[in-house]
Amino acid sequence: MTVRRLVLLVSAITLLDVAFFAAVAPLLPHYVDEFGLSKSAAGILTGAYAAGNLVAAIPAGWLAARWGVKPTTLAGLAGLAVSSLVFGFAQEIWLLDTARFTQGLASSCTWAAGFAWVVERAPAGRRGEVIGTPLAAAVAGTLVGPVLGTAADAVGPEIVFAGVAVVAVALMVPASREPAAPGEPADLQRVVAATRMGAVRLGVWLVVLPALASGVLNVLVPLRLDALGAASVAIGGTYLVAAALETIVNPFVGRFSDRRGRLVPIRFGLVAAAALLVTLPIPDSAPLVAVLFVCTALSTAAFWTPAMALLSDEVEHARVHQAYAFAFTNIAWSVGQLAGNGGGSAIAEATADWVSYGAVAVLFALTFARLRRRPA
Repeated sequence: MTVRRLVLLVSAITLLDVAFFAAVAPLLPHYVDEFGLSKSAAGILTGAYAAGNLVAAIPAGWLAARWGVKPTTLAGLAGLAVSSLVFGFAQEIWLLDTARFTQGLASSCTWAAGFAWVVERAPAGRRGEVIGTPLAAAVAGTLVGPVLGTAADAVGPEIVFAGVAVVAVALMVPASREPAAPGEPADLQRVVAATRMGAVRLGVWLVVLPALASGVLNVLVPLRLDALGAASVAIGGTYLVAAALETIVNPFVGRFSDRRGRLVPIRFGLVAAAALLVTLPIPDSAPLVAVLFVCTALSTAAFWTPAMALLSDEVEHARVHQAYAFAFTNIAWSVGQLAGNGGGSAIAEATADWVSYGAVAVLFALTFARLRRRPA
């Protein structure tokens, strides 16, 4: 029962964190109008979270290992509460950017410490399952986030984001009561040695890939649907369906990887995603593009949980604290998102959408070729 309670707690934390992250999208036009933001300034606002997440990834892992997973989780929740308050009441763009960056810092703490906490508590044979459940909650946060953003646009960001802060503080109460192992002196030489291990680098790459694809899709698909005449409600509904299905799929994929091996679902996802990415720019029908996008999102969902579990397995073999596995995950996600958002859109603007999709599909295919004969 204690494992289930902890998994539910960490799931609630990741849901809240991602909901705050995703709440900005519906508010972006409001901030563009209010502050007169250029496209690059709007990009800084949306990308500040990933930048903070990237900067704090390794320090958060070190804190969770040295200080302990519970104090680091509590620090992350406190950072989330403060940043949400500042974001709600800010009247200057630099304050919004700072709050968004701070949320990325706080998220690194809650993810590195929270996931390490559940992995430490759960039996090794259920590692994929206990990772998949909070990850599914994070995907559910992408459903809640736009609702928060829409509510903030309607009634004011002060009320909504103050509410986010209240929930973050409330979650600190059960978190403070959960037992956790104390921190231990960090052996940074082992951490550095772990980064040289081929299996660890593979795990990092398998997190970069779906994050890269997600970054490209999140820029190009809405623009393509809009060009084909889809209303904003239809575009939002497409993402709602994709996120809902990913929420359902992730725990099952994690459980499957516990039983059949980490690479079995990943290989399937590599092949399916490569084929779908090549197909995605072809249709001139908005409903067909929407269906292909949902299928692509589901195929990349086969990566997240097994890749994170693989990193957790290999970090354990390297005798490194579990927090570093999820610190590496934070780095990989941030790099993939930033490269997908920026690089993917720049390539598509300079050439065509199919070039960006094709480049990512080639990476998927080459990775599958590399993994085809590797033991699961």
